[in-house]
Amino acid sequence: MSLSTARATEKQDVARKTTFTSIAVNSVLMAAQIVVGVFAHSQALIADGVHSLSDLVSDFIVLLANRHSDATPDSDHNYGHSRYETVASLFLGALLIAVGVGMLWRAGERITNIQDIPAVHASALIVAVIVLISKELLFRYMLRAAERVRSALLIANAWHARSDAASSLVVAIGIIGSMAGWRLLDPIAAAIVGFMVARMGWTFGWDALQDLSDRALDLAETDKLRMLLTSTPGVRGVHELRTRKMGDLAIVDAHILVDPLISVSEGHYIAESARARLLTNTHVVDALIHVDPENDEINPPPGRMPTRSDVSDAVSAVFGAHGLTYNALNLHYLSSGFDIDVTLPADLSDDQLASLEPGDFDALKRKLGAREIRFARTVRNRPNMVDAESAAVSHPD
Repeated sequence: MSLSTARATEKQDVARKTTFTSIAVNSVLMAAQIVVGVFAHSQALIADGVHSLSDLVSDFIVLLANRHSDATPDSDHNYGHSRYETVASLFLGALLIAVGVGMLWRAGERITNIQDIPAVHASALIVAVIVLISKELLFRYMLRAAERVRSALLIANAWHARSDAASSLVVAIGIIGSMAGWRLLDPIAAAIVGFMVARMGWTFGWDALQDLSDRALDLAETDKLRMLLTSTPGVRGVHELRTRKMGDLAIVDAHILVDPLISVSEGHYIAESARARLLTNTHVVDALIHVDPENDEINPPPGRMPTRSDVSDAVSAVFGAHGLTYNALNLHYLSSGFDIDVTLPADLSDDQLASLEPGDFDALKRKLGAREIRFARTVRNRPNMVDAESAAVSHPD
């Protein structure tokens, strides 16, 4: 099992366990709050009960999102389904805003009819205190588990439980005030709970909306990714490092600088090594690495230059005029100029090499717009092994 698969499995197990615990606790508390709230004439306690009911709905949203977010990529979702969690957080935020506004509306109606507010029974205070303690314990349990698996949705759900504990504290204070003769405090407490719920919903919804708009990882996390890239052997620099969040994870795009004269296969190897290092970060689900010979932010790619087929035809014409051939061409398209490396056959004699006219290559450089044309002759060290003698021969300008 891969590291990413193991993390996903652990997160799914933790989400399921903590959410079912939350469902059980919220079911019992919600029933007690609403029943006792009606019996004890406490609107604040009833409002807190509705808040607990919204918790139950959010718990089921978490379960649904957790079930689908870890699905493997498919033809419709090439990058996976991690944003299911973000969509669920957005829905949860909208739900909390609606519940909070409803509470504020109901509390406002109660306050405008203050003469109709009945006395609150002491049983409401007992339930409020029990709910306060239960929600605080639930919050600590859920947050500890959520931080262990680094799940933004589970952390949000845990803080939702903390907001419940805070609202229960407000409810308890309102009930105490109402029992002391200030009956207006009970609907005021209900209004405060409604505001807290709506504010929490706005926070969740706004964060989710930012993530759906391709929000990047924070600067500290981005710097960690840059260090992973720059520490890769063969990487000379990093630029255009970009990230976009996918639920709790992120996709990374980066340009790396390598020696401009190495082979394509070596550049690819360095890029794959850099990508492998990025994937060791727990936030990175995928990475796309672009290899650059130069920093194209500072040195933009050169303008119109000859293609390989144009260069091959021109060089072949020069060599063919002397009855010669070459083994390979290596072309370098750099901001400083266009260079050509020509690999000559091992059996090319010095006399044949001397027959090449400098003027032919001066004309060739002008025709192709080349800055330099360099030569290397293949040498045979032993049977069945062929190496290139780099820069063994260089033609004078």
